[in-house]
Amino acid sequence: MSDDDKKDPKMPDPDEFRKTIEGMFGQMGKSGFTFPGMEGDVFTREEDGDATVEVEEDNTLFEFDYLPRDIKAHLDRYVIRQDEAKKALAIAVCDHYNHAKALKSMGEDGERLELQKQNVMVVGPTGVGKTYLVKHIAELIGVPFVKADATKFSETGYVGGDVDDLVRELVQKADGDVSKAEFGIIYIDEIDKLASSGGMIGRDVSGRGVQTTLLKLMEETEVPVRNPSDMRGQMMSMMDMQSGKKGKENINTRHILFIVSGAFSGLEKIVRKRSQASQIGFSAEQSEPAMDKELFKHVTTQDYIDFGFEAEFIGRIPVRVVCEHLEAQDLEAILKYSEGSLLLQYEREFEAYGIDVQFKGEGIARIAEMAADEKTGARGLMTVGERILRDFKYELPGTSVSELIVDGDLIDNREEHLDKFRLLGQDLVVEKARQEVNAFIREFKDKHGVVVKLEDDAVALLVKTAGEQARSVFQVARQIFRDYQFGLKLIQKNTNQKEFVLTEAAVADPDKFLSELVVQSYKDA
Repeated sequence: MSDDDKKDPKMPDPDEFRKTIEGMFGQMGKSGFTFPGMEGDVFTREEDGDATVEVEEDNTLFEFDYLPRDIKAHLDRYVIRQDEAKKALAIAVCDHYNHAKALKSMGEDGERLELQKQNVMVVGPTGVGKTYLVKHIAELIGVPFVKADATKFSETGYVGGDVDDLVRELVQKADGDVSKAEFGIIYIDEIDKLASSGGMIGRDVSGRGVQTTLLKLMEETEVPVRNPSDMRGQMMSMMDMQSGKKGKENINTRHILFIVSGAFSGLEKIVRKRSQASQIGFSAEQSEPAMDKELFKHVTTQDYIDFGFEAEFIGRIPVRVVCEHLEAQDLEAILKYSEGSLLLQYEREFEAYGIDVQFKGEGIARIAEMAADEKTGARGLMTVGERILRDFKYELPGTSVSELIVDGDLIDNREEHLDKFRLLGQDLVVEKARQEVNAFIREFKDKHGVVVKLEDDAVALLVKTAGEQARSVFQVARQIFRDYQFGLKLIQKNTNQKEFVLTEAAVADPDKFLSELVVQSYKDA
């Protein structure tokens, strides 16, 4: 047995391993550390000396001077309705960052003060603008923003994702600036999916354990900037040690604002069961599909505990607000007045093809009505819009159509309008094909001195063949009739014929068609 045969196939070759590592960190610069058992430096970077490189903190974040009404006015540009949610979020954000600003200015004295964080819970059905609200707040005040679904996390070291990675992602969004990341916003959607089942026996991976882990983050804790169980993080730490670069090893969550949201389907049943119908004005026979503003006024912390949340967890989210279900008129207002209106997106998409699309009032109202039937909030607008306009996006580009009017008639009679546009498209294809055929005829005459013409049925078959072969009509015609000049010149010699008409049969079987012409020319001679 050779030495090569004795090698463990599972053990990587040192050179290959070195190349892999170099590939991982090649764009991050080189550092002079080695691995045990590997000769030479894996990375060789010239050092500027032994001096430690200090990472400067960014203090510009605390130039926070927004008022609650400023934030709400900004949100009004993008989100229709949800006034109470906007107000609550604006106040919570201002309180949070004003506290952070004050504590920062106090230095060490501020570190000793207790901070009651204004973490926020937003309750509401899908598509009402929960994510949109938080995203635009973060963009306005200029802090890093991370969004995640609660369902992808589990207890650390078990299955799923590590909730600490949310904090590390803030650092990435802050371009590595830990000081800035420490004042970011973490938004967790579908938080209601973490509610634990009351009768569950054993380890509740997706519920109680994650609540406990999130609780630590929402209070105040130190999270390693680099995941200690991640090889990439370990390697980067070694690079920093080798280079003398000294930065923050941990990120403190004290000033990170946590905003959570969910539909909380079933919470209304808990409220109604607890409360007397006469007390809150709801009949036991009534069954609203989702939480509304009036019923939300009567939700207590105990209701959330009964829903499946730990008391400590729900207690760390003092600000709670509901986003209301969107009706057809709300969806219409979103299309008309929101700066993020879907109509603007469609206008840009059609404009790329040289088509001016115009949405009339009746058409907008019909789209809103159809979207409301989807029961998915503003997301239904995209579903309906694509359903209505998809075929027009396909049929109109490349035609002579330069304007599309989207009104009630077009929406209700899409197939009739599409048939008209398809005819225009077919006419354009035929016209383009005829131009290519004429180019072939000119080339054939110039090269061989023979005049040919093609009937319409021959052109149609050329178009079909060209489509099947993904070639131009000109290319197909040239290929089919590449040797026709010899036979046609022979016929000219026999009959003195000056012009030849090529039919569908000539395209379908060119050799047979030409042979029959030649034979007939001898008969006619």
